[in-house]
Amino acid sequence: MSVYKSFISSDITIVPFKVNKSYEFRGGSTLTQNNVGIDRFIGQNTSGSYWVSGSDNTGYIKPQSKELVYKSIKQLYYSNFILAPFGSSVFTASFNTDGTITGGGGTLQPMYDNYLFNTLQPNRIFPTASGDRIGVVSIPNHLFGEYIQPGTFEYVFTGSSISGKITDDGNGQLFEDGEKVGDIIYQHGMIILTAYGTSITGSVYGSALYGFGTYSNLGNQQLDDIINSNNITCSFQSTLTIQEAQYKCTLRENEFSFSQNPSVVSKSIDGTVYDFATGSYFQPYITTVGLYNNNKELLAIGKLSQPLQSSNFTDTTIIINLDL
Repeated sequence: MSVYKSFISSDITIVPFKVNKSYEFRGGSTLTQNNVGIDRFIGQNTSGSYWVSGSDNTGYIKPQSKELVYKSIKQLYYSNFILAPFGSSVFTASFNTDGTITGGGGTLQPMYDNYLFNTLQPNRIFPTASGDRIGVVSIPNHLFGEYIQPGTFEYVFTGSSISGKITDDGNGQLFEDGEKVGDIIYQHGMIILTAYGTSITGSVYGSALYGFGTYSNLGNQQLDDIINSNNITCSFQSTLTIQEAQYKCTLRENEFSFSQNPSVVSKSIDGTVYDFATGSYFQPYITTVGLYNNNKELLAIGKLSQPLQSSNFTDTTIIINLDL
């Protein structure tokens, strides 16, 4: 009898499954430290030059340039939803079988991937008036994994003029006191605040299908408190897919019927096996299963919760689950 037995393809199953981990960070400046890396920015719709006085010949002086933050967020997440100054929904074009495009109210939308999380019609309105500001909280992907678990984001803040709590509704929208204040892009870890002192303040969003609501009436000072406050708590759950390999170890009735335990060998009789271990009815107990590669190198060891007696009459199957 061989000590080793090879697997066949039907003995191995690899199944992906998602796991979640909760995070909670408190403070303000500590969020930007290397072990956290949560950044907070303010973006603004300005008409000035990209050139920043005192910068080098690239015009670059600091990463949170307000105009660049504003335009980047607009391009990435709202380009398919902006038609009028208040971010009215665009008309979609028809892509015909002959390759032509018709309709669309003079636009060819949607032409961008704005990173929607589900198939619901999103209510994304973006402030586009001159001087409008937005707030951005950026969570690095080494914290949120593949995406932030919907419905778990919470941002509690205390500032000089206001205190509050911002939460997501599980469908990509951010709310404070029942009013919408922005959007969350789960797969990018981006929290975008669009309704603090902007041209869309008080605007109605929604439809008869999904319900009506209004954007918050809070002003610019509240946005400053949210972004710059050192008294905040940011919490969420990350999501990560891991692979679980399942190995089915089947012992036939005539296999592995000899014990590897050294106690069955008599030291006083030149290593002779005791008589009780040589009988046809001897059924040793299984306590450990090892997984080896093709070079017979031990890769993993599985311990049974209690010894399992092998059978001389039926097959025995042991299932090993291994997270990869």
